[in-house]
Amino acid sequence: PGLSYTWIFNNNTLDLQEDSRRFVSQATGDLYLAKVEPWDVGNYTCAVSSAAAQRRVWGPPTALTLRGDGVMGEYEPKIEVRFPETTYAAKGSSVRLECFALGK
Repeated sequence: PGLSYTWIFNNNTLDLQEDSRRFVSQATGDLYLAKVEPWDVGNYTCAVSSAAAQRRVWGPPTALTLRGDGVMGEYEPKIEVRFPETTYAAKGSSVRLECFALGK
């Protein structure tokens, strides 16, 4: 509670006010992109702000690249788990870790 999420694309804050292809969940901080285009390629960095703590923290940049063959879903599933090296939680609180799978 009290956290705000912002995404930076190639060192510029993403302005998503009028963007129908991109969305940032303020519940999870996840960035969703629909119909990826060549101009979406680059580095994405998540910034989390806490007004109560008067603090802002940036995650590591994540590169988005396009597949050269333009085909997805014809490969064996690839499971990626990206957890931070350390996850902190207060005693009695809940923690959510996500795992994503890509493939057909």
